[in-house]
Amino acid sequence: MTGRILCRLARAPFTLGYVAVLLAVSCALLMLSPHAHDVLVQRASTNVDNLTHGHLGTLLGSAAVVVDSGPLYFWLPFLACLLALAELHLRTIQLVVAFFVGHIGATLLVAVALAAAIEAGWMPLSVARASDVGMSYGALAVLGAMTAAMPRRWRPAWIGWWVAAGLASAVIGADFTDAGHTVAMILGVLVSTRFRQPIHWTPVLLLMLAASSGFGFLVLAHHWGTMAAAPVCGALGAFVAYKIAQFNSARSVLPVPALVG
Repeated sequence: MTGRILCRLARAPFTLGYVAVLLAVSCALLMLSPHAHDVLVQRASTNVDNLTHGHLGTLLGSAAVVVDSGPLYFWLPFLACLLALAELHLRTIQLVVAFFVGHIGATLLVAVALAAAIEAGWMPLSVARASDVGMSYGALAVLGAMTAAMPRRWRPAWIGWWVAAGLASAVIGADFTDAGHTVAMILGVLVSTRFRQPIHWTPVLLLMLAASSGFGFLVLAHHWGTMAAAPVCGALGAFVAYKIAQFNSARSVLPVPALVG
């Protein structure tokens, strides 16, 4: 039994390494003074000010710094569950691609939008220095990339649920981080089109998927105002997407009438 567990852990090197880094950095942050803590977070942030000054290392470093996400013992096991599920069935390279396409892609798109809004006077200049760190963009992109592991019949509903829930959260939350979460999720779904990893869902894997999905939903709809609206919009999006896919499938199998003459 121990050998089997170690064998499975060896198949998830990114998950193990990333979780170890998060654990080490989070523990180090707890030991810093409030001033040193704020300075470190500011320097690691992928905000407009840092990026426009050429601090591109923050695009990677920010993923290792997690603040304001609740107790470490709560979110880290769920994140590890999500990453392990994805790595075991999407494989390590695909997991890394999905994570960093979502993390870096969403970060840059949000930064460009914020820079344009600040330049147009729609947002105050202080937004350029707002802290923007964490694992949420990458985690949601990985959850979106799990589309590739879904049975083909249920993929439209899966996509419809997450995209609709994400859009509702972005609109209601009206925050650039909420928009970034939705962008990251969509990027993960788009990346999944390059993956071909359908799996056989066992009860244990379904339990891991449920835990990962619950974690992803809490990240996506972390405001009280979105907790009620996001599931409703997600369910509507899943239903519409499923029916559209069903309609398109029915059209594709309609017999072509023979031409007489």
